[in-house]
Amino acid sequence: MSDISLTASMRSNLLSLQSTQSLMDQTQERLSTGKKVNSAIDNPSSYYTAQSLTNRASDLSSLLDSMGQAVQTIQAANEGIEAITSFAQQAKAIANSALDTSDTEERASYMAQFNAILDQIDGIAKDSGYKGVNLLAEGELKVKFNETGDSSLTITGEDASANGLGLTDAADWAKVETATTTAKGQLDTAKGKLVAAQNGVVDAGGSGDYTSEEEKQQAIATAQQDVDAKQAAYDALVKTDTAAQKTKIEGSITLVDAAISKLRTMASNFGNNYSIVQSREDFTENLINVLTEGADKLTLADMNEESANMLALQTRQQLAINSLSLASQAAQSVLQLF
Repeated sequence: MSDISLTASMRSNLLSLQSTQSLMDQTQERLSTGKKVNSAIDNPSSYYTAQSLTNRASDLSSLLDSMGQAVQTIQAANEGIEAITSFAQQAKAIANSALDTSDTEERASYMAQFNAILDQIDGIAKDSGYKGVNLLAEGELKVKFNETGDSSLTITGEDASANGLGLTDAADWAKVETATTTAKGQLDTAKGKLVAAQNGVVDAGGSGDYTSEEEKQQAIATAQQDVDAKQAAYDALVKTDTAAQKTKIEGSITLVDAAISKLRTMASNFGNNYSIVQSREDFTENLINVLTEGADKLTLADMNEESANMLALQTRQQLAINSLSLASQAAQSVLQLF
């Protein structure tokens, strides 16, 4: 090509056409990618600044996912607390029902129901974990809020099992002391002797041996006195047993009330942590949008402007071609000499 000589006019038009083509190639790239800065060659400052913003947005996006999982972990714990609170209230209702009856068998049934509820509380506390973290089994959750990790929140779980809440199995709600059982047997024996005396029998296994009606009445009176004495002794022991049973039931109710209060405190703490994580999650999401928007402002092309540029360049290209054609006609005039 160095051996070919072009006129000044043709070379000027050719350079203009080449320049126009270069601008068209650049504009076409912007239109196809949507970016005015596609590499560091286009604009080093804008390219690297945008890349830095995009990288930080990507890092925060990963943390955003972690925050979302932390929210789910707290929600799982909260669901567990609500269920445990419901069971605790049910346990209290059972204890109150036991307190309202004096029937030993009924109290024994309520005691079994109460203990079954505590087993359910243990089960819920055990099953309230999320992705290996159980805040109701003294688990710990650390949530990072920035890329460096120096902004974070550590949520310490608590023991929400029956034992952790201070609840113990119901015991002695229907306990009858040995002395009371013995007194009951003695009373029954005394009543048997009274019935025998009233029937004219000396003892339960004998026959009518009284020699006179006066002797019979005396035996009845003596047997009645013995029954009255043993009945009084038995009633006193039953009263003592009942008071002891009532004290045990009231103690269980007190423990349940304390457990419910503790559950409410736990729910409040988890609720506060939930609000913190959710607020930071919203902030991080908005910050990611700001970073992405900032990067876009540095690199994105104005498609309307680029489209207008393409039309102008196409016109310029056509004009350059026409100019080059006219310049070449001057060179072709030498052919007329032959």
